[in-house]
Parts: sequence; C-alpha cells; structure tokens
Amino acid sequence: MPTSPRLTFHDGRTIPQLGYGVWQVENEVAADAVAEALEIGYRHVDTARGYNNEAGVGQGIARSGLARDEIFVTSKVPNQDQGRDATLRSFDATMEDLGLDELDLYLIHWPAPEKGLALETWKTLVELKEQGRIRSIGTSNFRIQDLELLEAETGVLPVLNQIELHPYFSQPEHREFHAFKGILTESWSPLGQGGGELEDPAITAIADAHGTTSAQVMLAWNLALGNVVIPKSVTPERMVQNLAAVELELSADEIASINGLHKGEAGRQGKHPDEFSGHQGA
Repeated sequence: MPTSPRLTFHDGRTIPQLGYGVWQVENEVAADAVAEALEIGYRHVDTARGYNNEAGVGQGIARSGLARDEIFVTSKVPNQDQGRDATLRSFDATMEDLGLDELDLYLIHWPAPEKGLALETWKTLVELKEQGRIRSIGTSNFRIQDLELLEAETGVLPVLNQIELHPYFSQPEHREFHAFKGILTESWSPLGQGGGELEDPAITAIADAHGTTSAQVMLAWNLALGNVVIPKSVTPERMVQNLAAVELELSADEIASINGLHKGEAGRQGKHPDEFSGHQGA
C-alpha cells in the first residue's frame, strides 16, 4: 500500500497527511478497525474523548505491534471538560484509555463560546506541552476570531485547526487565514455527510476519467489543497481505497472544477461553532 506524505507543523514536527478517523465508530468496533487500518498502512489515527472509543483505539494501537513513533495519535478535549482542572482530568483519562505516555496532538474540540473557557483550556494545553506530555497542540472547529484571541493572549498559535471541509463547504476564508498564520488545515467529514457530493456530476466525471471512486477524488482534492484529511470507514476495502487516494493526481482544471462546487454557508452539513456547546460533535 502507498505511504501517506507528511506535512510539517510550525513547531517542526510532522503529521501524516492522510489519516484514519474514528468518529461514530463504536468502542467495541474501534479495536478491530484501528488494528485493520494500521495493518493496511495508515499511520495517523484521529479520535476524541467525546467519541467514547479511546479505549478501543488504544487496544487497536497495542494490537498492531508497531513502534510508538510509527503511529501519530490525535485526541481532543470535549466541551464538558473545558477549563484547567477539568482538562487535566480529561487528558489523564484519555491517556489511560489510549495506553500512551505521550500524545502526538491534542486539540480543543470546539470553541464553545457560551462556556467562555476556550482560552483557559488553551493555556492548559500549552502547559501540558511544556511538560512534555503532548508533542503538539491545536484546535478543532475554531473560528478565525477564536484563533486570533489565542494568539493575542498567549502568543501561541495552534499547529493545526480541524474544521468541516468538503467540496460543498471548502472554507476558503479559513484556509487563507490558516496559511497566513502557518496553521495547517485538517478536514473533518471530507466526504460530506450525505449532502450529495459523492453523486455530483463534476466529481463523478473526474472519477470516471481516472478510473477511481468519487471518494478518492474528494480525498485527492483535499490533499492537493494541502489539507490533512481523516476519512472514516470500518470496511477494509474502503480503507484501502481511501489510502490509495494519495497516489491520485488531479489536474489544475479538475481541482478548479471541484473548487467551484463551494456553496458557502449553505454547504455546511455539520454543527456551527457559533452555536454548539454540547457534548457531541465531529
């Protein structure tokens, strides 16, 4: 199987550009799914405390037999655990469930503006990184104003911001801001959430031209934009197909055609970070 290219964070560390996401993978299934993904050739696993599957993910990592430094592992602080003390407790629980001594990347899952604890939580992540317990720190679903606040108050920018991103909602403003600040963009729900992209004529035409699937085209487009991307599947055949997207090269015209599918806010299919402060999320 192909090997994912790696992208470099502004802190000097690197991340496999195409990883394996486990949102909505049940804990009892996660061990087998993660072990299978690592056997296929994935080296980047993205989980979260809020997914309730970190124990299964940890079992799958242990079962793989791979050396620790061969696997890049991301997890996230859930909304209900924001604030210094709660974040520290949540992090300890995450590490116990994953069975790890050090985490590659830890994200704040949502800015949760109603709670007003994102900055305190970020300072706690900075503290954990300084202690050597986390290698890199970042954010998920943070708006541009949230990122500006973190920088203004701490001088520390996330290495990565994970946001909803797919052809119907390609977030050009976010990507431009991230690039300006040296923050990597990571796409969640890169294949959409049943919004129709997989059947879109522009995408199926490109897939037919290359003899590939629509999913592979959408992943290859993400990779061409320079995004980190974390597709989820528990089907081994689709896991293999998704990873093979690293070998699919799209032309500039094909990329432009997919860029043209952006619908602005009307294309959003997940929760809006202005409003979401609940217990679940991508």
